[in-house]
Amino acid sequence: MNSIVVQKYGGSSVANLDKIKAVAARIVATQEAGHQVVAVVSAMGNTTNELLGLARQLSPAPGRRELDMLISVGERISMALLSMAVNDLGSPAVSFTGSQSGIITDESHSAAQIVAVRPQRIRAALDAGNVVIVAGFQGVSRDKEVTTLGRGGTDLSAVALAAALHAEWCEICSDVDGIYTADPRQVPAAQRMDTLSVDEVLAMARQGAKVLQADAVALAKRLGIELLATQSSGGSGGTRIQVPPLPPRVSGITIDDQLELFATQDTTALFEELVQAGAPIRSVSPNQIIVDLRNWHDRAAFVPTHGHSQGPACQVSAAMCHVQVDGDLTLTALQALQAVGVPVISWQGSGESIVFRVPAHQAQQAAEALHAALIEDSLQNE
Repeated sequence: MNSIVVQKYGGSSVANLDKIKAVAARIVATQEAGHQVVAVVSAMGNTTNELLGLARQLSPAPGRRELDMLISVGERISMALLSMAVNDLGSPAVSFTGSQSGIITDESHSAAQIVAVRPQRIRAALDAGNVVIVAGFQGVSRDKEVTTLGRGGTDLSAVALAAALHAEWCEICSDVDGIYTADPRQVPAAQRMDTLSVDEVLAMARQGAKVLQADAVALAKRLGIELLATQSSGGSGGTRIQVPPLPPRVSGITIDDQLELFATQDTTALFEELVQAGAPIRSVSPNQIIVDLRNWHDRAAFVPTHGHSQGPACQVSAAMCHVQVDGDLTLTALQALQAVGVPVISWQGSGESIVFRVPAHQAQQAAEALHAALIEDSLQNE
């Protein structure tokens, strides 16, 4: 039996019909190379945001169940169109929704957790010689409700299916040709890494790197799934993400500007309010809480009673693996920021990263300085 390869294509990779045709050609080429292919797709372009915008024009606080019913439509459009494109190239293809694919979740609308994967229909379709196209980002709860997995949930769908199907590997396909030491659009000196450990990628994803979703990387680590971050349009390159650890190093600089800062005199009470409102908590410190705005659909309806918003927050982080966050390393980073005139509002260190909160308009400058101080010299010496 031919090996199974799972490929995930994000919204920018299927943003228009020409891109869908290019993805179809890539899928067919993978099949012709001797693999059975399962492609997991996101909604086209900004479809999800557009659907959320429509909902908020009707209601300031739409119910999460109905939001899931609405935004799950985007992936269904992509899967059907991509299946048509693959069929037109002469390879039989069939599309499945998340529920038809056997992705079973809990009952948490808009941020559901996968509890089981039962891919019998996918296996049967593959055995019949089909390419299988799956709508990512969605599943069905144990009480038969449509659910979505949160922002970046298509990555999670792909990894979960790769594990359930015993796939040879799972490709995360996007517009970039791998994972870089920083966003090359913001740090021109950034370099693509041919190989990264799953721990390094997890540290980068948790601090806002956009190539992979953190929960998907954590699942791949737990299940031992090998990942390949590569370009949807094909070509050379890519970053292979392996489970065995690599030598200690600072592996990436990330910028996260999708955050909001809340101030309070009663941290515990505000924390309880935010959790009840479904806010994803990023960090908690005395009198301050930072939340992640990407997956907080109810933000517009939230009015705190035990604090107030201080507006957007921006963090620049140095992600690392098996590197001790000590005084020397932190001092090197702080001196690099000071040398280019970036004020540090606060910082914190852990076993996987040093996180600096800086003014948003100086985030790129901070990232370039940290990349030069913590990564470029070590890469030149390798």
